[in-house]
Amino acid sequence: MTNHSPRPADRSFLFVLGSSRADGNTEILARAAADALPSEIPQRWIDLNRLPLPDFQDGRHEEGDWPVSEAERTLREATMEATDIVIASPLYWYTLSAQTKRYLDYWSGWLGVPGLGFKQRMAGRTLWAVAAMADEDEAVADGMATTLNNTAAYLRMRFGGVLLGNGSRPGQVRADERAMTRAKTYFEGETPPALFPHEEQEARVGQAAREAETVGATA
Repeated sequence: MTNHSPRPADRSFLFVLGSSRADGNTEILARAAADALPSEIPQRWIDLNRLPLPDFQDGRHEEGDWPVSEAERTLREATMEATDIVIASPLYWYTLSAQTKRYLDYWSGWLGVPGLGFKQRMAGRTLWAVAAMADEDEAVADGMATTLNNTAAYLRMRFGGVLLGNGSRPGQVRADERAMTRAKTYFEGETPPALFPHEEQEARVGQAAREAETVGATA
């Protein structure tokens, strides 16, 4: 399996914790995955509960300077410095937690900051996700996966998928042997460029056409 991310020496990970509970199941699973990373790869952990953001106010089309809080500045710099961004959010009502969604809303504001080049600088980086959920049917997390995949696709990032684990009571995810095993190799997985659904369809059609041409040429 080929890893399309930057070489280990060039990588740095940002783990963004978006749980409403400290040391929760999502963080336990995320740290299990992080423990498998080579020691030379820098890791930075930010808990959105300890660095809270106010509700996002869209000021992209207003005149004047947009005020930037210290929390926003810290998160923005940490986001842009990392090659790999790991969203660690429990599955709340089949999607991201409020804290996590608010953080991503701020990405919309960063897109419009003059001279920042947020979209250009995020291109080619990798978005990952870790989530604990009470349901054992992983299909119920498809909405979260779609949200993050499309976010990555818009920014021309790569997407490593979602590492899911089962856990509701404190520490319960440790008993999910399948999730804890997958955590050990999660960051070794392929990270293809994220594509919107229509782009995936176009890619499949193009691949089918190329295969047909090859068959025709050898017939």
